[in-house]
Amino acid sequence: MAGASARPGVALVVSDVDGTLLDPERNLSPGAPAAVEHLKQAGIRFTIASARPPRLTQPLLRSLHVSEPSACFNGALLIDPDLNILHQLPMTSTDAQTVAGHIRKSGLDLWVYTDTDWYVSNPSGPHVQHQEKLMQGKATPLLSNDMSQFGVLKLVGVSDDYDAVKRAQLELDHLFGVAISATCSSDYYLDVTHADANKGMVILTLSKMLNIPTEQIATLGDM
Repeated sequence: MAGASARPGVALVVSDVDGTLLDPERNLSPGAPAAVEHLKQAGIRFTIASARPPRLTQPLLRSLHVSEPSACFNGALLIDPDLNILHQLPMTSTDAQTVAGHIRKSGLDLWVYTDTDWYVSNPSGPHVQHQEKLMQGKATPLLSNDMSQFGVLKLVGVSDDYDAVKRAQLELDHLFGVAISATCSSDYYLDVTHADANKGMVILTLSKMLNIPTEQIATLGDM
């Protein structure tokens, strides 16, 4: 329309990973690299935001030639393509202790993620072997119940009792006095992070970090 101000275009696309860039077998969709390249040719920047740890996002960053900061653990950790830490939001020791105790009391195995390490309460438990294959390394046995010795970025409750996982998630949602975000990333994984570690906050953080207004950021995927 004559005299109307131009509407700003998209300057950055932020995509989820599992179920968005990856197929059901967790392989990168064949068209994804070309799609990202088309964005770059149009002058649009691209990055990812995922619940995954850095070791599981780095291969994707390389395959997609991502040069922007990306988010792991649903935003509890922001890294550059070389895995250097740009921003992190660990759980408080008190919250981590409360949540870890609740996960164990609910009959779920406990996984603890820091910026570099992965600890499991049951090394022979369900999904550990599969995760070790993805991580290309063995999990570290969790030998202590004291969460204060870890810089906890994410706690995971793991069980093939899907009802128990969902029940624990609902109970954590109503747990008084903790500042957490609890989501079921699958039927058997209950992910818990700091309350401000979510993909909405990722967008706000990237907006400030890259000096891109939020109205010029497009998002793909869940959350």
